[in-house]
Amino acid sequence: MEVTDELGAARSALQMINPAPYNAEAPPAALLSEITSTELHYVRSNFALPAHDGTLEIGGAVGQPLTLTLDDLRAMPAHKRAVTLECAGNGRLEMRPLPSGEPWGDYAVSTARWKGAFLHEVLAQARPDANGVDVRFEGADHGAYHLTPVLADTDKNNLSFVRALPLAQAADPAAEILIAYEMNGEPLGPDHGSPFRLIVPRWYAVASVKWLKRIDVLTETFVGEFQTGHYMYEWADRPPEPVDIMHVRARITDPAAGSTIPAGTYTVHGKAWSGAGPVSRVEVSLTGEGEWHRASLKPPTGPYHWQEWSFEWEAHDIGRHTLRVRATDAAGNVQPEVPPWNRLGYGNNAVEVVYVDVI
Repeated sequence: MEVTDELGAARSALQMINPAPYNAEAPPAALLSEITSTELHYVRSNFALPAHDGTLEIGGAVGQPLTLTLDDLRAMPAHKRAVTLECAGNGRLEMRPLPSGEPWGDYAVSTARWKGAFLHEVLAQARPDANGVDVRFEGADHGAYHLTPVLADTDKNNLSFVRALPLAQAADPAAEILIAYEMNGEPLGPDHGSPFRLIVPRWYAVASVKWLKRIDVLTETFVGEFQTGHYMYEWADRPPEPVDIMHVRARITDPAAGSTIPAGTYTVHGKAWSGAGPVSRVEVSLTGEGEWHRASLKPPTGPYHWQEWSFEWEAHDIGRHTLRVRATDAAGNVQPEVPPWNRLGYGNNAVEVVYVDVI
């Protein structure tokens, strides 16, 4: 699909890191509000924008194969959820040694309001077999994968983006997985997966397959490039693990890193999120090794998106100061001081450190 003037305008506010496939971070201002506007929402794609025939096939080990259109999905009960999506590679540039993969900084994260049909209600219509194990989701996007060498075998140079979830999770009403067709009150745009896509709350965004065209119930565990090849934590000292739920993380949104502020009381603001449940504590440190001070944390306004926090800093001393922030979630997970290094650079949730100059 060619980039139209309209699509180019929609991308103009983002910080592009790769033109083909198009990948772009949100600007820092995107983290200031509770909901990220569509034009400021980061974009992650593994292939060029695809064509889509407007249908969704559901098959495999099911009692009733289905073919659904956008109108069919809209005819089902509609559900809205605000969901924070974070790229699994967010923060990769801060890891040392530098891992392989797209050079993401710290702004491959955004929160939008999504509307669609619940996946479990669609699966219920298809009646998965009792011996189903995984559910496979295929997007319409495909091509040569830009992060692997070009191979002589042309079949391997035309991969499709395919992911899977356990059937028990996909069919669980409590998981509230959406087949979304609207974003922030408007139909999905090309960069965000039109005409419909998955939204999998709590998981890194790789699970939220865009341009969804086919769903299959499988009777054995799915194996694929984007399931067991990439999107695995390849640790140096223990067996690999799959990338799944988002790690707990807090970010400073104000003051901006490297900024200058006047001496006096300054209210530091930020966002915090976790895939393991709500954030229960945010703390700020004003030195490289000093004590941690409890920040004021707003309660969650929904189960799947970031929370706001603030801290009253008595910034009376002139000069350069560091600010560190860390979050703890309800499951007891705490951000580490050092990025958890892995070969492909996923899941960096290390404590954020910024400096500001007080004048």
